[in-house]
Amino acid sequence: MSPTFERVDDLANVADRRPTYLAIGVFDGVHRGHQHLLQTMVAEARRAGARPAVLTFFPHPRAVIQGLTGRLYLTTVDRRVALLAQQGLELAIVQSFNEELRTTRAADFVEQLCRALDLRQLWGGSFSLGYKREGDADFLGRLGRKKGFTVCLMDDLVTWQGERVSSSRIRRALSQGNIEEVNGCLGRPFCVSGQVYRGDRRGKQIGFPTANLTVWEQQLLPANGVYATYAKLGEKRFAAATNVGVRPTVDGAALSVEAHLLDFDREIYGQVLDLEFVARVRDERKFSGLEALKAQIAADIAEIKGLLVPDR
Repeated sequence: MSPTFERVDDLANVADRRPTYLAIGVFDGVHRGHQHLLQTMVAEARRAGARPAVLTFFPHPRAVIQGLTGRLYLTTVDRRVALLAQQGLELAIVQSFNEELRTTRAADFVEQLCRALDLRQLWGGSFSLGYKREGDADFLGRLGRKKGFTVCLMDDLVTWQGERVSSSRIRRALSQGNIEEVNGCLGRPFCVSGQVYRGDRRGKQIGFPTANLTVWEQQLLPANGVYATYAKLGEKRFAAATNVGVRPTVDGAALSVEAHLLDFDREIYGQVLDLEFVARVRDERKFSGLEALKAQIAADIAEIKGLLVPDR
């Protein structure tokens, strides 16, 4: 992370106008492909003595244009910004994508970039700017020659196991519970965070107390099932068996995320827990009763202990 990293929540709030190399995109997940593009741009910016920056949109443009709702994102906005900071950037602009921005012409938006940032290079993958996507590579190249910036589109694709890494691929793998593919494309464990709240304490009653998480309602979750995870509480990390699903043996009601931290016996209500998903153990299923569920949970834990390396 750059020691001078700064986040602003609108282009108009950038206080320091100086030569800038800027990458534009949603960057949901900040996966291996995003990392490659950003790290390449950062290296070029530093060679030129320019500021490396990123402009990311929230909400997702497709959510506004197509009216999408529900679980759409691979990370929260705050985690996205934290991951962007790790790429060596000095500035992240979280730009609100609304109806006004949707109808802004490409030339007008670029003028705003030049005025706020002293834009020298514009970086991205395959993208277009402005109303009706009129600001394609040719358009931006012509505009750049007039305004004094160049356009760098990175066409070299980052792959994992022979297939292009993309946010849509990660979303698809997540919906299938394929954590190996998700983590391979991200370059790190998929993570869900939430505050621990007091549930019905049924887990404790059957000998396996769980931490129930209030996960952001717009973050994507892995397919329902049981997973080997690491639970991070502050600076400490614990092995955990995590269930994502509706608990069909108990009530089959609302979707929940609950983690049983192994070899752990503390009350942590109200604290924030980060869950890093390592492997899928099994599908969620309904058992004949609580005794059968208890036996399966014990078997799950035994398997998970073999999958996770305990912290020393």
